[in-house]
Amino acid sequence: MSTEAKTQSLTPQELDFTHAHILARYVTETGKIIPAKMNRINSKQQRKVKKAIRRARNMRLMM
Repeated sequence: MSTEAKTQSLTPQELDFTHAHILARYVTETGKIIPAKMNRINSKQQRKVKKAIRRARNMRLMM
């Protein structure tokens, strides 16, 4: 048995505002949220990503 922890990629629905390094892929360099069409995620996932990004910005985890 391996003692290494398995790393899983988080889906947009599993993200929360504490994962600022992962949320950065959904934001441009200027800080704008990338549209769902460009991210290739559905509208429900986009709403969760948008809410997580806004919370991270309010908590000053993202700028």
